[in-house]
Amino acid sequence: MCRTDLHIADGELPRLARPAIPGHEVVGEVIERGARSERFSIGQHVGVPWLGWTCGDCDYCRSGRENLCDSARFTGYHIDGGYAEFALADSRYCFALPEGYAPAEAAPLLCSGLIGYRALAAAGDARTLGIYGFGAAAHIVAQVARFQGRRLFAFTRPGDAEAQRFALSLGAEWAGGSDAAPPEPLDAAILYAPVGALVPAALRAVGKGGTVVCAGIHMSDIPAFPYAILWGERRVVSVANLTRRDGEEFLALAPRVPVRTSVETFPLERANEALARLREGRIGGAAVLIVQEPRATPR
Repeated sequence: MCRTDLHIADGELPRLARPAIPGHEVVGEVIERGARSERFSIGQHVGVPWLGWTCGDCDYCRSGRENLCDSARFTGYHIDGGYAEFALADSRYCFALPEGYAPAEAAPLLCSGLIGYRALAAAGDARTLGIYGFGAAAHIVAQVARFQGRRLFAFTRPGDAEAQRFALSLGAEWAGGSDAAPPEPLDAAILYAPVGALVPAALRAVGKGGTVVCAGIHMSDIPAFPYAILWGERRVVSVANLTRRDGEEFLALAPRVPVRTSVETFPLERANEALARLREGRIGGAAVLIVQEPRATPR
């Protein structure tokens, strides 16, 4: 389960002409293949991510930036997703899963991990890194950042002592509320919380030449802020979607770290309860829906 599912359910993304089945961090077993689909075997477990299809012909696609394709279709939004017993996916956009992960443990890698990894890359070679919003993506990226030798500073909702302890357990050397200043200037900050007011806060937290990465697909409005906190060659960038190359790189890296996902599982029929808890910030790590084995396959 991802905060983007909430943005879709809450109408914060443009509504589509028809209802959509959410879910874009899907781990499933291949039960049927199309006539021209040969990438995966029947019975193999594969991952289905947010990026579900691109045109392949536009300037963005041809230049390795398929994440920006204007015609792109996304799983759980334009294409029915994983909150269901069965899902149909284009095998060209699916991923083989790394060994050593149970399905529930692998699922968060497919968005929290993949887009988190792209956001980390956008932070450049920052040695001191701040993370705002310590949820599903942050708890994965924190492990990668520490593996890369970065120093980690975590920002949570003010007063959320449990999330701060979680961040410290994953290698953060400081954890505090998003209303607090870090003990030293940061080289970069990544915002996983979709709160526009955190952009000026993060700009104040980074030093000259620092980067603030906005990693969400949706964010509340950014308030006006003085030019002085942007000056000094600070910059604000956004991360949009992912590419298949991101997926291949991250899924090869994850078992080397090794990334360990902290998950709380819910049966499919409790999806609304899980979404409500995610909305309220009451999920530690990542929420994962478990679909029971269906009685029959579709025809």
